[in-house]
Amino acid sequence: MTSLLADAAISQKIASEPWPDDVCLYQPYKLQQVLLPDNAQCLAVQCYLQMCGLPFRTVLRTNAEHMSPSGKPPFLRAGPYVISEVEPIIKFVSTKGHSLSEKLDKPQQAEMKAYLALVQGTLGNAELYISWCDPTTASEISRPRYSSPYPWPLNIILAYRKQWEVQNQLKALGWASKSLEEVYDEVDNCCKALAQRLGNHHYFFKQGPTELDALVFGHLYTILTTPLTDNTLADIVKEYGNLINFCRHIEKKFFEERERGPRD
Repeated sequence: MTSLLADAAISQKIASEPWPDDVCLYQPYKLQQVLLPDNAQCLAVQCYLQMCGLPFRTVLRTNAEHMSPSGKPPFLRAGPYVISEVEPIIKFVSTKGHSLSEKLDKPQQAEMKAYLALVQGTLGNAELYISWCDPTTASEISRPRYSSPYPWPLNIILAYRKQWEVQNQLKALGWASKSLEEVYDEVDNCCKALAQRLGNHHYFFKQGPTELDALVFGHLYTILTTPLTDNTLADIVKEYGNLINFCRHIEKKFFEERERGPRD
């Protein structure tokens, strides 16, 4: 009971404070360091904050993963609060009075949560698998990029430790034993379900963009734009024209137009 009261008091305090002017989103360097799974999560959070119309500044750090409270990027610093990973950041933003899904009715919210779980559980795990369980990708891309900020021999030690941690995580989820073809089939089935739900609309729900749109964009756009040892993953996404159009629409509306700013 005491813990619940304390949590309620903290939530009330957070809600009563305005969105800070100096909010920073910390993530690894994109060009030389960040890997496919982390980049997808970082882009999803950026997209969500853009959709909410909230000001923030992206800060690149080589040690963003180790600075993060959960050990996973990205993380948000908003005043005295530090929050990491997509779902907790979305919850924090909602506590501050900014929610994209409050316009949905209860059945729609339940449906949205099911699709969120599908995306994170399929695309998220597939990205981890390809990055760290596929021997070619791990040796040619993941270990070199992950270890790039560190001196020898620390770079070797940290890269292999990260690979071991991810492989154990995927083993616990039943993904480590999958073949690469089975992973591609999982991705294809997920894309098929998303394409069917999206139809010919701009967003997954008629009321407008939600966290589902931000998360899907983060994953699909990253898959489409990240160089890997082959193009199979991106080619799967490209089979679904409405998902490609979805990514183009989100990029234009919430990134390109925001960067250009208002016209005179």
